Formats: sequence, C-alpha cells, structure tokens
Amino acid sequence: MSTRIAFLANPTAEAQQARATLVARYGEVAQRQAEVLVALGGDGFMLRTLHAMLDLQVPVYGMKLGKVGFLMNHFHADDLPARLARAHATPLAPLHMRVQTRESGSEDALAFNEVALLRQTNQAAHLQIALNGQVKLDELICDGALLATPAGSTAYNLSAHGPILPLDANVLALTPISPFRPRRWRGALLPMDTEVRIEVREPVLRPVSVTADFHEVRDIRSVVVRAQSARAVTLLFDPEHKLAERILDEQFAL
Repeated sequence: MSTRIAFLANPTAEAQQARATLVARYGEVAQRQAEVLVALGGDGFMLRTLHAMLDLQVPVYGMKLGKVGFLMNHFHADDLPARLARAHATPLAPLHMRVQTRESGSEDALAFNEVALLRQTNQAAHLQIALNGQVKLDELICDGALLATPAGSTAYNLSAHGPILPLDANVLALTPISPFRPRRWRGALLPMDTEVRIEVREPVLRPVSVTADFHEVRDIRSVVVRAQSARAVTLLFDPEHKLAERILDEQFAL
C-alpha cells in the first residue's frame, strides 16, 4: 500500500510549483487522513508547520525550498515514497512558556527552537533567573536571554555564543544575550526537565518582550518555561542527512 501524503508549501512561487509537481506525481490526501506531512520551504516554514499541525501527531518530512534548510532534506521530485520509507525519525520536544504581562494578563505558547527575552528600548534588561523555584542569578543585566532546545541550539543560541547541543544530550542551553553584569557569566546547561522562571525587574522602566519561536508577547513581568516531552513531534530525515549528525557537524564548521 502506498503512503498517504499531504503536502504543505510556502507561499513562494518555487515552493508552490514544487507542490503542484509532487501532487500530480504522487497524489495527496487531506491532512487529517495523512500518514506523513511533506513540508516544502525553509526552516521558518517548517517551524510554522510543526506548530500548525501539532495536534495531528503525524511525522513531518521537509524538503528545502527556502533560504535556510537546517531542518529540511534536499528537494528531489523523484522517489519520494522510497525516501519516506527509509527516512530516519527524530523526535523534537517543544518548550512550553507561560507569560505574565505587565497588565496582569497571561499567555501560553510553545517553541521548538527557543524562548527568547529581549529588551524593548535602549534600557538594558534586568532579569532574575530561578531554576525549579530556587534563585540562581539574582540580577542579570543584559540585552536579553534565551532558552534553547538541542534542535534550536544551532540557531539564535549559536549567534548569541551559546553552545551547540547534541540532539540526544537531554539538556537545554540557557544563554545570555550581550550580558553586562555579571560579565563573566556565559550561561548554563540545564537538565531537560528543569523549570526555568525569569522575572523582569523594573518592567515599566525597562520593558522586555519574549518570543517562543515566532510568537511574541510584549511588556512582560515574568515567564516560566519547561520542556513538554509528551507533546513531541517527529521529523523525518534522509539517512545521509540525519539531524543529529548535522548538529554534530556544526561544531566543526568554520
């Protein structure tokens, strides 16, 4: 029996043309009837697909038709069923964040790459960091801070000079963004099940926003973040392009 596939594509002309070619060749089913979702685009489109299709609990196989394709496989129109059959499955657990805003509201969101706090004005952010209810850093003066998953450690986290995490390391990277005080603190590696609470000091004078992947909340007072293994999604990769090996290779990239 053939695999039931649903195709999703970035709005770009290139991705839409590729989708039409693949549908004509392999056919497709409705998303809720699919055994595999095939996402055509870049990493940004892949992240949006993972968020939008999370409740379906269907493996996602990406093909690169965008500028960045770390989470994607190479695009080839040929032999798609065979590629899907031999693809390597990689589970990705999202981070769940709960935000308290300055106006006493609250919001929840998920992130597969990172949760990032950033100052909103020219005033440096003053943050307090607690792990599992215990304050570990009373005051971090910085442009911001982020908590990254292993899959997200090669993205914004790496640009902020955070560590690259092996996919099976079962840890998160807590990384400051342009820290001013304490000058020598460069972040921490945390067990995957750590609850991280970040309080914003002087939220009116020094406003801070937080972003979970692409979902932003402004003027926050605090954010609590914890991994949710029960809501993991499955990404599929060609055997020669396993995500774990890509992450490892990034540590030797010049």
